[in-house]
Amino acid sequence: MGQDLPQQSFTATDFARFDARLARCVAVLGELLQRPDFDGSPASVGAELELSLMDPDGRPAMINLELLEAMGDARFTAEIDRFNIEYNSTPLGFSGRPFSRLQQQLEEAVSQLHEAAAAHQAQPVAVGILPSLRAADLGDAAMTPVNRYRVLSRVLRAHRGRPFELRINGDDPLQLHADGVTFEGANTSLQLHLKVRPEDFVRTYNAAQMALGLSVAACGNSPLFLQHRLWEETRIVVFKQSVDDRDAPALAGHARPRVGIGSHWWQGSAAQAFADHLHGHDVLLPICSEEDPDAAMAAGQTPRLGEIMTHGGTIWHWNRPVYDAPGGGHLRIEFRALPSGPTIADMMANAALSLGLTLALAAQGPDTAEFPFERAEYNLYRAAQSGLDAQVDWPDGHGRMVRQPVVDLLRVWLPRAQQALTAAGVEADESRQHLSIIAARIQNGQTGARWQRHYVERCGLKENRNAAMHRMLQRYATLSTAGSPVHTWPLTLP
Repeated sequence: MGQDLPQQSFTATDFARFDARLARCVAVLGELLQRPDFDGSPASVGAELELSLMDPDGRPAMINLELLEAMGDARFTAEIDRFNIEYNSTPLGFSGRPFSRLQQQLEEAVSQLHEAAAAHQAQPVAVGILPSLRAADLGDAAMTPVNRYRVLSRVLRAHRGRPFELRINGDDPLQLHADGVTFEGANTSLQLHLKVRPEDFVRTYNAAQMALGLSVAACGNSPLFLQHRLWEETRIVVFKQSVDDRDAPALAGHARPRVGIGSHWWQGSAAQAFADHLHGHDVLLPICSEEDPDAAMAAGQTPRLGEIMTHGGTIWHWNRPVYDAPGGGHLRIEFRALPSGPTIADMMANAALSLGLTLALAAQGPDTAEFPFERAEYNLYRAAQSGLDAQVDWPDGHGRMVRQPVVDLLRVWLPRAQQALTAAGVEADESRQHLSIIAARIQNGQTGARWQRHYVERCGLKENRNAAMHRMLQRYATLSTAGSPVHTWPLTLP
């Protein structure tokens, strides 16, 4: 959700000035990408890991600001709800052993957070949605007291013109209304950032969109929300619905949601792609920077283009294009669909899968001409609903789309993902080590979502839902901290 805001209300003049500056920033970005010295550094990868905080009873611990003050580490930041906290890794070169080096960073960060939380009789837990959450935990009091979150909630609610509505099917269908965006804070994720050269950006981004259904199916870890059994990756639908700012006319006109995958494959240059992305949604936060981007360009400097960053930070596509100025400027794809947890080993396997699939699809197709965009969106939602049981659509190489089990496609593309990582400079045994976790998960069918579902049922879900959720979560937290991948977790009750 980004940095705090210097103001809390805006005028029509603010929006008009911002729109003009945003248009100029987009034009300057196009000029910047033509510079021969733009993005001269090697490919890199980084991550943002979001974690939930829970007390000894497995209930959300509303202490993120207290932990941030105690740790005094700028790599940790507060998320929208007071039981959320985020760690931002240091970017690493995408060669050699990037996943193992990232794993070491995350392990050290989580250990540091465990130590700080223990002083408050709490602990962090890496899980897509904290299973013990109740609707009362997600009211106004849950919001981290930061201006940005208050303003975003108010602006999104005003755009919508009515309460946010969550309707989610599943074993225990859920329907409720919310006046603010704090229900979004139920979601925690592992967000990857891959630096991509401008000439490769559109092709790689489209490949990341194709890969979504496959990676989400294999990585589900949020089957429970408000103690309801819903989707294998319920985060996908909770995030979409909990910040959906479309009013009735926008819905009638088939306007795209702020959380999704967009509306079409990108064509043309990276600059055109950014313009397409940014112009597809209304501005929410017209905070103008003081920078003169034209003057920066004339002086041979790299402009920050703050309006692009501000507006782009309020469009939460599952794959998000990012421009950043450090190091002479570069472009990144932010992969936002992967859940937090169950273990750091699992998350590194998920990262290797998502990035490997993207690189493989970028290199080997299928071509966007034979893959209707709406089928990529269909695949994402079927994967989020059904996980490894999903049936998805895929080109057969002869001009037809064929519906088939997602596990069959994963078995085909997993070795190609490994080959693509090796071609990108990742050591062969590094990619093999992490992707072997995915292969084992596919083989025995146990994702984090499946383990949660089965274990909570064994704990007596039908007899006492609260007790079963609590017992499952305590066991989950123990196994997550121990670190063995989720496909090895036992289902027997201790």
